[in-house]
Amino acid sequence: MAASEKLLNAWYQGHPALRLLWPLECLYRAVVQRKRRRFLAGQGDIYRAPVPVVVVGNITVGGTGKTPMILSLIAHCQARGLKVGVVSRGYGATPPQLPWRVRAEQSASEAGDEPLLIVQRTGVPLMIDPDRSRAVRALLAAEPLDLILCDDGMQHYRLARDIELVLIDAARGLGNRRCLPAGPLREPVERLHSVDAVLLNGAASDSPDGFGFTLQPAALVNLRSGEHVGLDHFPAGQTLHAVAGIGNPQRFFNTLEALHWRPIPHAFADHAQFDAAQLTFSPALPLVMTEKDAVKCRAFAAENWWYLAVDAAPSPAFFTWFDARLAALQATV
Repeated sequence: MAASEKLLNAWYQGHPALRLLWPLECLYRAVVQRKRRRFLAGQGDIYRAPVPVVVVGNITVGGTGKTPMILSLIAHCQARGLKVGVVSRGYGATPPQLPWRVRAEQSASEAGDEPLLIVQRTGVPLMIDPDRSRAVRALLAAEPLDLILCDDGMQHYRLARDIELVLIDAARGLGNRRCLPAGPLREPVERLHSVDAVLLNGAASDSPDGFGFTLQPAALVNLRSGEHVGLDHFPAGQTLHAVAGIGNPQRFFNTLEALHWRPIPHAFADHAQFDAAQLTFSPALPLVMTEKDAVKCRAFAAENWWYLAVDAAPSPAFFTWFDARLAALQATV
């Protein structure tokens, strides 16, 4: 078991050795709370965009379904006639310059896996830059937009935001509710009291803790041909290799099991880079991966490699709330 996986298990399942990290946790808390206080006081270089900015993020380390949620918000806003742009840090990307406009024909190494996925799926204007405020400025200079979605960036306090959406894995929750490095929290749990909405990934219904949303498998897509097939393409009981280089690989493996297949799991680090040798497994079986991983593997994919396209399905109450908040913001512009 990798060291990172052991630490993750300790955060969510408990381990007495985490008490030794208490001094570092206190230091981390002090730093993030100071940044938050400065932001609330309006201190420092804070950019406020002339259009609403919606931050979609989390306060925990690891995957919570941000990319599918952003795709869902893009589709919802576009259906209402809004011109939507996205900014992202572009984790792992190596663009020629920053900020960098992501195009569908670029490589994942240049654009980043999640930004490239979003652009290839939706065609929205998307700018990457670790400095989110600089990315927003560049995007607005290039495109007339009605709304900016910020992929992650909850803790990027140089960018003013109008709506904060926090995603939490409903099954894992907040773990031991402690901050890094003694726990999985990027900010203290009290931070949830100040956000606009909490969305619980895997919750089938709304609750006092937040709006529910689920990830719904939509289709299998062949990496080489781009062919879309139904979820009945493989019969129940089909054994296959399952590849996931995401924040929470087990969720993907559980999804495949829920489709009545028998996945042989191959978990990789989040944002892992792949080559053909890494994904050549024995015995020879169909291979199914996440869409985020697929954008990095198309160039060397075998004929029987597929990705599972999934869609976020938030509760209707969430979109009713979101539309009302957005209308209120637009009325003040």
